[in-house]
Amino acid sequence: GPAAVNAGCKQCHGSELEFITEGRSKDKGRPKPGTWPNTGIGRINPDGSLGSCTACHGRHRFSKAQARTPDTCGKCHVGPDHPQIEVYNESKHGIIYRAKVDEMNLESDKWVAGIDYSAAPTCATCHMSAAPHEGSTHNVGERISWTLRPPISTKINLVKLEDGNEFDVPEGEPIPQVGDAAKGSTVVEVLTWEDRRAKMEDVCYACHEKSVIDGHYAQFDNVVELYNEKFAKPIAAAMDDLKQDGYITSAPFDDKIEWTWWEIWHHEGRRARHGASMSGPDYTWWHGIYDVAKHAYFKWIPELKEVVIKKDGNDDYAVALLEKHFKPIEGHNWYFTGMGKEQIEKVRKAFEARYGEGALK
Repeated sequence: GPAAVNAGCKQCHGSELEFITEGRSKDKGRPKPGTWPNTGIGRINPDGSLGSCTACHGRHRFSKAQARTPDTCGKCHVGPDHPQIEVYNESKHGIIYRAKVDEMNLESDKWVAGIDYSAAPTCATCHMSAAPHEGSTHNVGERISWTLRPPISTKINLVKLEDGNEFDVPEGEPIPQVGDAAKGSTVVEVLTWEDRRAKMEDVCYACHEKSVIDGHYAQFDNVVELYNEKFAKPIAAAMDDLKQDGYITSAPFDDKIEWTWWEIWHHEGRRARHGASMSGPDYTWWHGIYDVAKHAYFKWIPELKEVVIKKDGNDDYAVALLEKHFKPIEGHNWYFTGMGKEQIEKVRKAFEARYGEGALK
């Protein structure tokens, strides 16, 4: 309800500030309690301007150090669906930052990675602050090459407009060119996903060599593609078929299987992708891909069969959907054919090589 939205969602996403215009005269002109106080980054202000500086720079001091510390970002970038602060804290970057925070030079006017400090990066370092060959920006998404929020991740190109607005164009869709009319304005700059990644890599180069950066992005890309190809795309396609063929309604979240799918991509799938993006192994695996796989096989598939049986009296259509969307993917072979003796023996040998002979009974 509104109370939870005002005190929850809008405290990060921002409210639209409104004023009392009716009732007792002493209250008129004061902000409505449902819209104020609010420091959400997307706040709509009384003069029509957008945003809230105090989301990062707290009132009274307007501190640079506060804006640069990861805890500021962690007010909102936290929790089961976007655990960036938890991922950062378990990463090598977060561990070193907390051990050497007194070497971070956080109050400095000039704050260039690799020059004014080199102990560790914070969120601001990678997403906003300057590096030797990269200027600072208040666009926290400019250096991001994947979108990790939707059910299926895509690489994203950035289109900047003359009026100061901008928008993302997913990979594979037509990209407007500089000078083109778009969204009531004119395109002044286009950053492809490769350009955006290069900007992030410029920051990485302040401390790391090429092999480290290339290796990180290879691991990150592979996790996103594993999530996309093995789980997100086949489940999303099957959900579309269920809706199209009348097994679930067009209304969102009135079928249990829709909640299961939502938690797979919105919670577990995001955790896996965010974990890989910032080198957080526990969130990549145990809180991420492990949960995605467990709930895909042992919650979503049984619920798929329940939905079909409820309508048809048998699970033939569910089996057909699995054959159509899951079976062509090699990673699901075990589900359809089980594990042969050779595969089981391979697992046993690998386990014993690590834990000793006879460890796997």
